[in-house]
Amino acid sequence: MSTRWSVTVDCAEPARLASFWALALGYVRKPPPTGFGSWEEWFTAHGVPEDEWEDGAYLSDPDGAGPALSFQRVPEGKVAKNRVHLDVHAGGGREVPWDVRWPRVEAAAGRLTAAGATVLRVHDLAGRPDHLLMADPEGNEFCLL
Repeated sequence: MSTRWSVTVDCAEPARLASFWALALGYVRKPPPTGFGSWEEWFTAHGVPEDEWEDGAYLSDPDGAGPALSFQRVPEGKVAKNRVHLDVHAGGGREVPWDVRWPRVEAAAGRLTAAGATVLRVHDLAGRPDHLLMADPEGNEFCLL
């Protein structure tokens, strides 16, 4: 039996970064726990001070297949290369023919750069583009393939 897991991203602006990653992954805002009509109700019931309510944001896979994502406010900015990164298979994965996959990657890159991402590098394989190294709006690297 596997263990459920999630990914947590330290950041300066949790809501903004959650919106970016919702667009990138097709995720949705995670609904509040069962029995609560809103996150504010849950925060109140658990004694979370109101000035901390914007310190986090939460996403989930609407299909229930992928891990949850959490974004938590931290005071320090990013200072070094990520040791862990996400591979976003916007093109469908390498099993999809390149002439189908690469236009999908380029289209996704366009949407994500419009939302604040940056293309850092194009990685080639066998003489043609294979994937993009990108950074989200706060500089966290991810690959788009």
